[in-house]
Amino acid sequence: MARALMTALKHAGFVATVASDLRIYDRVGDTALQTDLAAQAKKEVARILSGPDAGTWQCWLTYHNYYKAPDLIGPPVARALGIPYVQVESTRARKRLTGPWARFAQAAEAASDQAHTIFYVTARDAETLRRDAPAGQVLTHLRPFLDRKELPAQSDYSGAMLSVGMMRAGDKLGSYKLIADTLALLDPALDWHLDIAGDGPAEAEVATLMAPCGARVRMLGALPAEALQLQYEQARLLFWPGVNEAFGYAYLEAQAAGLPVVAQDRPGVRDVVAGMQPAVAEGPHAMAARLTDMLTNRATMETLGAQARTQIGEHHLLPAAAGTLRAAIEGMT
Repeated sequence: MARALMTALKHAGFVATVASDLRIYDRVGDTALQTDLAAQAKKEVARILSGPDAGTWQCWLTYHNYYKAPDLIGPPVARALGIPYVQVESTRARKRLTGPWARFAQAAEAASDQAHTIFYVTARDAETLRRDAPAGQVLTHLRPFLDRKELPAQSDYSGAMLSVGMMRAGDKLGSYKLIADTLALLDPALDWHLDIAGDGPAEAEVATLMAPCGARVRMLGALPAEALQLQYEQARLLFWPGVNEAFGYAYLEAQAAGLPVVAQDRPGVRDVVAGMQPAVAEGPHAMAARLTDMLTNRATMETLGAQARTQIGEHHLLPAAAGTLRAAIEGMT
């Protein structure tokens, strides 16, 4: 997302530079680490303000300010230079204002309070941003987007179903568990195969989950971008439940190739999946019914795929993102 954001800013006509490479992140709630990072950030602010480019900036934009990774640099720099301070995909977490992340949570909240504009990516993020927004702050919807100007080739639906996801404990493994439970409910006479793209530390657990399906499930491992794109251009549909997904790039990539999606109707997922079916949130039985409907009715699959492809083309490519960024940034300066 951060790399795509840089590309979109350039596509919008801005000169986008990375002002600092200091990594401010506390994974476990370590107060000593927070103190050390705050000191490093203070030195970084001084370095930036004394640099030759500081006086040329139109605004300061920070991506993903939250309690584990607060922006300790942008707010003081923006104040010193008298330029607008902007955030993208920030989250509010008032419950973290006490406890081991308290210092960083307070800094993240203060940074969000200072922002002239916050671009939110999902409706779920917007809820707390609106709740806690100070008077006059502008909230703008920047839809998740692919780092490309045009749609890729359309799928010919000649291949298997496709799942794409990292293999690690937690929510990702939860999605694979739902996939296995759903596949077990499919009629054995139904013509289906599933290719899985991805790897990770839980690969053995995923293989165990899929073992009852035998040769119907093929694990492809991690694929480079070009090879994954070929999978999208052959697959019949994308099957990825999306347990607690923020939004999921695989949904965008698959739909860009015209693949319909079977997933849970959950916050984040519904922000990017066209034609979301609320019943799918009920679990494996609903997802199995949805898969069966698509696999036995090519017209339904193609109609949903066309709808998905249109939605991506109109709202989730570089031109749309660049237009949103350009209008908001030019409107504040």
